[in-house]
Amino acid sequence: MSPGRSGVHPGILSNVLQKDEHVNIPAFGFAAGQELSAHSAPTPAVLYFLEGEAEVQLGEDRVQAQAGSFVYMPPMLPHGISAKSPVKMLLVQIKAGLNGTA
Repeated sequence: MSPGRSGVHPGILSNVLQKDEHVNIPAFGFAAGQELSAHSAPTPAVLYFLEGEAEVQLGEDRVQAQAGSFVYMPPMLPHGISAKSPVKMLLVQIKAGLNGTA
C-alpha cells in the first residue's frame, strides 16, 4: 500500500480506493502497537484483513483478526482496532442499498 491520505490518526496510513454515493473503500496500514480508539459509524461496514494480526473491539466483545479475517459491523456498533503486528486491511463502508436507500 502506498502512503496515502493520513487523516485518521497520526501514523495510520489510509488510501481511498473507491468512493461514490454507494460505498467508501479505504485501505489502511497500521504499525504494530497502533490503535484506533472505539468509535461508531451511521452505516454498515466490513473489515477485511489482508496482512497481520489485530484485536478488534465490537461493542463489548473483542475478537482476534488475521490475514483473511472478515468482520461485519452493523450501523452504530462501537468498534476499535489494536494492531498486534503490522496490519493492512480494507474497510468497506456501505452508504446505500441496491434500491438507493441506506
